[in-house]
Amino acid sequence: MVHNNMILGNELFQKSFFKAYEKEFLQLSQKGQTPKALYIGCSDSRVLPNLITQSAPGDLFVVRNVGNFVAPYKPDEDFHSTASAIEYAVTVLEVKSIIVCGHTKCGAIEAIHKKSCANNPELVHTKTWLTLGESAKAQAILALGLRADKETLYRLTEKLSVVSQLENLLTYPSVKKRVDNAEIAIHGWIYDIESGEIEYYDPEISQFVHLSSLKIEEEEEESSL
Repeated sequence: MVHNNMILGNELFQKSFFKAYEKEFLQLSQKGQTPKALYIGCSDSRVLPNLITQSAPGDLFVVRNVGNFVAPYKPDEDFHSTASAIEYAVTVLEVKSIIVCGHTKCGAIEAIHKKSCANNPELVHTKTWLTLGESAKAQAILALGLRADKETLYRLTEKLSVVSQLENLLTYPSVKKRVDNAEIAIHGWIYDIESGEIEYYDPEISQFVHLSSLKIEEEEEESSL
């Protein structure tokens, strides 16, 4: 049973991982959290933020939702948990980076194309939420055409959606102000669930490139100093 597995898993966690990071957990408990980045990712069970980045406890302030979407800034509308996380991370925790991480084989993107939530009354909130990916869908169809291979269309939509969510991030005054003042950097990632690789969006060339190339660039800069 999943329930029993979780009980055993927690026991193992206490004896191994928690024990290894006991000092760090104690400091986080006593001094509070000071995460380096806000990570906005998908709720997909195959994508685990701390695992794919090998981040330590306290490094990431994480918010996950269906499709890794960012609702535009609209303070007069109903509650938005993602909006609250953005505001808290930026204003209270003063993170220096915001990462929007999409992934391949995303069920939300596929659902947008197939309109699989359209006529299901039990998915009324999901149907509304998925409209945040419609712009990326339209752009992908415009670029590839309606007769494009479905998987190719889905992969492009996943990437274009990440770019769209970055644009939505900049509608938040607190984020825009800090980006303009070079106090925060925003990043768009795509995680490949079949290879474990991550690509990041390079706005200078409007393309996604391997994340490992950033490390190479940083090493070159350091060596030239």
